[in-house]
Amino acid sequence: MDAPLVVGSVVKRFGDLVAVDELSFEVRRGEIFGFLGPNGAGKTTTLRMILGITRPDRGDVRFEGSDRLERARVGYLPEERGLYEDATLLDTLEYLGTLRGMPVAAARRAGRAWLERLELGGQLKAKLNTLSKGNQQKVQFAGAVLHEPALAVLDEPFAGLDPLNQERFMELIREQRDRGAAVLLSAHHLDLVERLCDRFLLIARGRALLAGTLAEVRRAAGGAGEVLSLELHPRDGLAPGEIVRRLLARAPDAAADVEAHAGGATRADVRMPEGADVSPLLAEAALLGAVRRVTMRPLRLHEIYVRAVAGGAPTGGGDGA
Repeated sequence: MDAPLVVGSVVKRFGDLVAVDELSFEVRRGEIFGFLGPNGAGKTTTLRMILGITRPDRGDVRFEGSDRLERARVGYLPEERGLYEDATLLDTLEYLGTLRGMPVAAARRAGRAWLERLELGGQLKAKLNTLSKGNQQKVQFAGAVLHEPALAVLDEPFAGLDPLNQERFMELIREQRDRGAAVLLSAHHLDLVERLCDRFLLIARGRALLAGTLAEVRRAAGGAGEVLSLELHPRDGLAPGEIVRRLLARAPDAAADVEAHAGGATRADVRMPEGADVSPLLAEAALLGAVRRVTMRPLRLHEIYVRAVAGGAPTGGGDGA
């Protein structure tokens, strides 16, 4: 089956609150699927239904064609750490592996190998409560994948990690995809998510807003196709608000963000309709001060996310995640 996980029109209510409302998507084998949304959007409730912790009031969750979750085939990294703090690292991974059906010796070998990979091989007998948050996250990640699950559910995997370890985790997550696992990833580090995921689903208030590849959600995000980014050294006395007003007077269909930086530099990001003429903006920018840098770039996932959640973008985009 190309999609080990299929979520079909699930609904979950808590009293009068509809936490998840007719939500459907699938996660395919050999892909990283970004599951995104603001706090309170219904992500955690959806993950709990996928993992069998709670049941939907309506709709269904199917794993490898069955409505029963085979726990030995699933790995889960929760947002909140669920490790025994007074246990050693190796004992922790051995225990987690056996919970997923691994023989004790195999779980111990896999645990040792993962700790070596994560630069914790010299701390096999260290207690978890002696580690930094970032190193605890490494152990929790290893516990989620050491049994090579068919489906890996990763909730905020980058929490507590420095930039170097974020990059390392991205490679480890790609490895899960490349061996054929279906990876469901929920995270607020949108710059990392944009680089990592093959497809995305953005939800708010329990419903889908945007779904598909990055190119597809860009097309569905209200038609704002490109960003003109300017680095200005404005004339004395020009406040950011005045810069925005002057730029938008030349581009009434655009939207702008202006940010002042140290040393007198100001960065202006102007979201333009695709194919718009930028020459009036550039002419106005030259009147505002010295223009040191000009670039055109596609809309970033962060910008799509903010625009969609704030404005209620239409459901859809792409191939119906």
